[in-house]
Amino acid sequence: MGGRWIVAVLLMALPAIPCRGDTSPIREDGKEIGQGLKKLGKDTGKAVKEGGREVGHAFREGGKEVGQGVKKLGTETGKALKEGGRESGQAARKAGRSVGEWFSDMGHSIKSFFRDRFTTTK
Repeated sequence: MGGRWIVAVLLMALPAIPCRGDTSPIREDGKEIGQGLKKLGKDTGKAVKEGGREVGHAFREGGKEVGQGVKKLGTETGKALKEGGRESGQAARKAGRSVGEWFSDMGHSIKSFFRDRFTTTK
């Protein structure tokens, strides 16, 4: 029974012993895969960089257009406010003249009232 036990242990351990075959094709395949992945990474990096550059240009151009639109809107708003202010000023002057004329007329009426009541005629 002692000999059989040794043979059984050897048969079980045999698959665990590494085989010393030619590993150069595996190494070459591994190098090719590594080089392919490296090239893929470089190409991806270039594509991302170029895409980012194009997005940046698009944002810059969009910003210019938005800025021009805001400038135009500001100019038009300024002109409208200026015209509105001019019209308001004219209306205020007209109202001021009317109020002034009203007070003047009222003053004349008061003056006439007292002059007529308190002047003596001979």
